[in-house]
Amino acid sequence: MPQEMKTHGVVGDRLELLKGISGSFRLGVLTALMGVSGAGKTTLMDALAGRKTSGYIEGNISISGYPKKQETFARVSGYCEQNDIHSPLVTIYESLVFSAWLRLPRDVDSNTRKMFIEEVMELVELKPLRNALVGLPGVNGLSTEQRKRLTIAVELVANPSIIFMDEPTSGLDARAAVIVMRTVRNTIDTGKTVVCTIHQPSIDIFESFDELFLMKRGGEEIYVGPLGHHSSELIKYFEGIHGVKKIKDGYNPATWMLEVTTVSQEQILGVDFSDLYKKSELYQRNKALIQELSQPPAGSTDLHFRNQYSQPFFMQCLACLWKQNLSYWRNPAYNAVRLVFTTVIALIFGTIFWDLGGKMGQPQDLFNAMGSMYAAVMFIGILNATSVQPVVSVERTVFYRERAAGMYSALPYAFGQVTIELPYTLAQSTIYGIIVYSMMGFEWTVAKFFWYLFFMYFTSWLYFTFYGMMAVGLTPSYHVASIVSTLFYAIWNLFSGFFIPRPKVPIWWKWYCWACPVAWTMYGLVVSQFGDITTPMDNGVPVNVFVEKYFGFKHSWLGVVAAVVVAFAVLFAFLFGFAIMQLNFQRR
Repeated sequence: MPQEMKTHGVVGDRLELLKGISGSFRLGVLTALMGVSGAGKTTLMDALAGRKTSGYIEGNISISGYPKKQETFARVSGYCEQNDIHSPLVTIYESLVFSAWLRLPRDVDSNTRKMFIEEVMELVELKPLRNALVGLPGVNGLSTEQRKRLTIAVELVANPSIIFMDEPTSGLDARAAVIVMRTVRNTIDTGKTVVCTIHQPSIDIFESFDELFLMKRGGEEIYVGPLGHHSSELIKYFEGIHGVKKIKDGYNPATWMLEVTTVSQEQILGVDFSDLYKKSELYQRNKALIQELSQPPAGSTDLHFRNQYSQPFFMQCLACLWKQNLSYWRNPAYNAVRLVFTTVIALIFGTIFWDLGGKMGQPQDLFNAMGSMYAAVMFIGILNATSVQPVVSVERTVFYRERAAGMYSALPYAFGQVTIELPYTLAQSTIYGIIVYSMMGFEWTVAKFFWYLFFMYFTSWLYFTFYGMMAVGLTPSYHVASIVSTLFYAIWNLFSGFFIPRPKVPIWWKWYCWACPVAWTMYGLVVSQFGDITTPMDNGVPVNVFVEKYFGFKHSWLGVVAAVVVAFAVLFAFLFGFAIMQLNFQRR
């Protein structure tokens, strides 16, 4: 029971949205699921398709007479959601290739798969747009009507036996709606079972359906049966009810039907359309049909797949990485900008901290060098973590749809999202490292240059990036993730070891110095560059002794520090995958 309704005096712990709904959908029959807003159309469709993420579902759903099993049903069904959710930076053809690759049986070879994709594109009239980028709804890319047809095509290439469509004509003009419905009709002609929720269709669209499943507010059916030629069966049924006004010549039967079955009309007529339907001959015929279809055909066996997913785990990983690679390559707003930004920041830091790396005469020289490391780690690290969050948030929305469709499990998606970051972050760290290391005048040895690149790569570019991804995975949206992340950036900043050296941190906070990833990075950067230098400073104290006494950094710990920094990157990547696998912030 929603809290809002409880505050208005509604009692009870549960709100019943669907009340005793019964019906059947058959092969080659196009069924319209209709009703006023709040009748429960989408709720029913989500329940049937197994897409509900909250609430309770009671009753029986059978497929060819056998009890429905969601894992199996996801392999033979398709769901075209009202919101057309697709990866924005892949083309129409690539979207279909990805869906077919992961949903068609593994014994279907690539040539057969390509031929099938071409046939589907022909069916939904998308061939002229095959190389068009999908884009973001209302921003760029495909129009609303083209996105609708892509949504249908993405499901059709899986070759499902039954397809659910949630308001496929919603938001379309008359011409676009006709094109989409022609696509739906073509789908039926291939021998599929199609169920559509539809809202106030035109006469032409309404009469393209074979059967109607009509619901009233409160989740009860009031007509389940054939439409007939020019909606004759529907009109005959409702005009047979005493007091219902006759339909005018040329009037839209769908509009008339919704007008005469409103709650206000029930009160005026003193009837309950749900009770009238359950006392009708039509209801008895439907009960008999349901009973007949609930018995498995003689000699048949329940549908069974050896594996939950069509493709093995390795192939799922490969497919997800393939799509992420295309998306990242075509995202200059994210990747090109951060490469340019890294170059600019490297030049700015290089000129600000010019030739400081080779100066070690005073303790202040070491503080300045450490300051350059600290500034780079925090500045670029936070930039990377923040910029990756909207990218992951968009792809997570697509992931919810694709996982529900049975394309792949959560881990292959997380693998693709994490792995594709590696080459781009490596390019960033290499550009930054070469520019800054040379301009700041650090000692040019292979080992020290490698350690500098290593710590910058695994810190500013990897574990900060993975932390940003993890924050999105653990929160409902990237807006919340950015707020939560900011708190940790402040704490990491404070305990990094730059403002307060580790030996001077109060004993009751010292534990966090070991838990702060930035503190380990500063440890590794400073000790790798200065921890082995025995040259005395002007005060007579060797550089390595000063580093150990003042900062608490031991050169002998360099290998351990490197392992811990890598462990933080692995930990954040793992937590991102775990969050994606266990948490679902989509509410249906």
